Amino acid sequence: MQQAIKLSQLTAEIQETFEERFAGETFWIEAEASDVKKYTTNRRCYLKLIEREGRNTLAEIRAVFWANNYGQIENFETHTRQAFADGISITCLVRVRFHSQYGLNLDVLQIDVAYTLGTIELERQQTLERLVKENPNSIRLTDGVYYTYNNHLPIPLVVQKIALVTAPNSDGQRDFLQELENNKHGYSFYITQFLTQVQGDNAHEMIMAQLELIEQQNESFDVIAIVRGGGSQTDFKPFEDYGLAKVIAEFPIPIYTGIGHDRNTSIADLMAREYKTPTKVAAVIIENNFEFENRIMEVKEYLLKKTDQLLERAAHRLDAMKRLVRASSPEAILRKGFAMVTINHTIITKASQLTTEAEIKCEFIDGSIYSTITKTTRK
Repeated sequence: MQQAIKLSQLTAEIQETFEERFAGETFWIEAEASDVKKYTTNRRCYLKLIEREGRNTLAEIRAVFWANNYGQIENFETHTRQAFADGISITCLVRVRFHSQYGLNLDVLQIDVAYTLGTIELERQQTLERLVKENPNSIRLTDGVYYTYNNHLPIPLVVQKIALVTAPNSDGQRDFLQELENNKHGYSFYITQFLTQVQGDNAHEMIMAQLELIEQQNESFDVIAIVRGGGSQTDFKPFEDYGLAKVIAEFPIPIYTGIGHDRNTSIADLMAREYKTPTKVAAVIIENNFEFENRIMEVKEYLLKKTDQLLERAAHRLDAMKRLVRASSPEAILRKGFAMVTINHTIITKASQLTTEAEIKCEFIDGSIYSTITKTTRK
């Protein structure tokens, strides 16, 4: 039996070998981050870098961001607007290190942010192109704007019945409800909540399931609001899903999205009516009803004005008719020097109505005379 050596002797030899082989060398590698643990207090991040092929893991190694390189993570999150977390594909510069006590790991020195941005944008563009190509009747792209069946549905003049899709006990739920309940106009809304997970790997399927429930009672709702609070870009990944985007684009009830991120527009946003945050969605609904009330008030003012004008014109016509009636009264005619001839209280207007020996009464303004006809002539 070969004489045993101490473990520390063996690891020291391994360390020496690694240092001789990799001394001063760095490598750019492509890998997926896993088991990410960030410690912001001492500015360190421990993780695994893995390579997959389908469901198979081809390679796996521990890695670490030390304090002097922790800023790479912050730079990554600032520029990509997503959290550095499990599942992120990155290209990074690493140095091989073997420590006799802690074993083999890679020191991460730099992250190629452009690679990650390019990967995210490529996936996004591929999804958008597929949506347009496979759904020409409900989605089209014109001059950089996505026109869908849903985002061109008319909004009711007055919105009262709202289907709210959101996470239970979330900031998005609270902000939306408070904005509606505290509106300064005193409007009332009937809100049915369809509560579900809005982030995570299966969130898009859960949201679609809630939309299916809403569609089964589509006569009950004027609009749908899909809202959630803020978060990292990774949290909004469900709203980049092809299936959810297609369902939204073809949904028969107008959909507002307020999924909590001012800096980016998700694919789901493009398929619906986007208003960035839950509060803004609620404000738009309130404003819609306020505009209708204003139009009603304008119609009221118009009708009152027209009614006043009609009454004024009618009053003028009535005054004119009164003057005409007064001018045509028997008294007015008599005052002009005319006389009124009657027989047995019947007014005579033609000479042919009289015969000789007939007794007539001639009325003047100041009295009457009675006469007997002795002769008549004809024109």
